Amino acid sequence: MTFEENYLKNVLFEFHRYKTLGDKTFAQLSNDEIHWVHGPNDNSISIIVKHMVGNMLSRWTNFLTEDGEKTWRNRDTEFVEAYDSKKTMIIAWEKGWNCLFEAIASIDASNFNTKIKIRNEEHTVVEAINRQLAHYSYHVGQLVFVGRMIKGSEWISLSIPKGSSGGFNKKMFGQDIS
Repeated sequence: MTFEENYLKNVLFEFHRYKTLGDKTFAQLSNDEIHWVHGPNDNSISIIVKHMVGNMLSRWTNFLTEDGEKTWRNRDTEFVEAYDSKKTMIIAWEKGWNCLFEAIASIDASNFNTKIKIRNEEHTVVEAINRQLAHYSYHVGQLVFVGRMIKGSEWISLSIPKGSSGGFNKKMFGQDIS
């Protein structure tokens, strides 16, 4: 496997992993809960998703040929009105991720060394992808954290629950190594 193939396989794995964390967070929340905010200057889950989708559509549409900051994007409006429902939010979430996955699928050895622009700043394909991977993991972490705040003791852990590392390690290694 070439470096390029290995890299693309790995970033696809990571993007899918973060998408899944968002999906599993949404599954635990009601329509009203996606609009909950901790304070007046905070963003709801719906608003965070709206920003992520705006970013995804801008960055990944014509990824190899156009600047990642599209003229049709208005970033400031992403933080104003939340999606009206969980269903609408999830439809937009899927659209953003599909745009990303289609763009990555279009990358191969023939275009891997293409220079990508984001806000007129030149990036390698690796730099542009890593920039977005870091951005989305940051926001997915926010989604999970806010979801956990909302659900409190009803939250179903998306990773190894507190106090369960020993059992997990025993399962993985055949012995308790904690």
